[in-house]
Amino acid sequence: MFDIANTIKELSILALPFLLAITCHEAAHGYVAWLLGDPTAKNAGRLTLNPLRHLDPMGTLALVLTRMIGWAKPVPVNPSYFKNPQRDMMLVSLAGPAANMILAIMFAMILKGIFALDLQNISPNMLRVLEPTALIAKTGVIINLALCFFNLLPLPPLDGSKILAGFLPREAAYKYLSFKYGFVIVILLAVLGLLGKIISPVIFFFYKLLLS
Repeated sequence: MFDIANTIKELSILALPFLLAITCHEAAHGYVAWLLGDPTAKNAGRLTLNPLRHLDPMGTLALVLTRMIGWAKPVPVNPSYFKNPQRDMMLVSLAGPAANMILAIMFAMILKGIFALDLQNISPNMLRVLEPTALIAKTGVIINLALCFFNLLPLPPLDGSKILAGFLPREAAYKYLSFKYGFVIVILLAVLGLLGKIISPVIFFFYKLLLS
């Protein structure tokens, strides 16, 4: 039976880590592109930590359904501004997953800090604050690791494809990135339950590593 109260509780815990994860992910893409000479994201108002500028309805719905994977509107990037388009596009693509890994480490530090406290001698009022904070931090670690490794999958148009293309000969990279059915494959893997089987072991390996 559908438990609306529990669903609202879960979504309230997911909201902050998810919004922070997708906002920093997309802003990192845009910021690195700007540093490399491309003002497109800046001109579009995407160099911001306002999550409303980055939210994608379908990506948000995916998070609600999966409790782990979601996405934002891609930041516009124009490689023609880059001095070395293939290399610089790889760096821009790497920035998003890197931002998620940094956030995962920060949330892990918060969670480890809470675990280090002597909870037996803490007041009930403080415990009422620490419990949801710990849940949010734990969720933040998992969501950011999930977004990091999901986006590193080498399927166009995910970041991993552009990172891999940076190591390929130019013609091969162009043909590879022209593949139009990458997201169809991602959706198919998700529907078949294979997407979780592919990335979950990596997520939980790094989760244990960060909290060790």
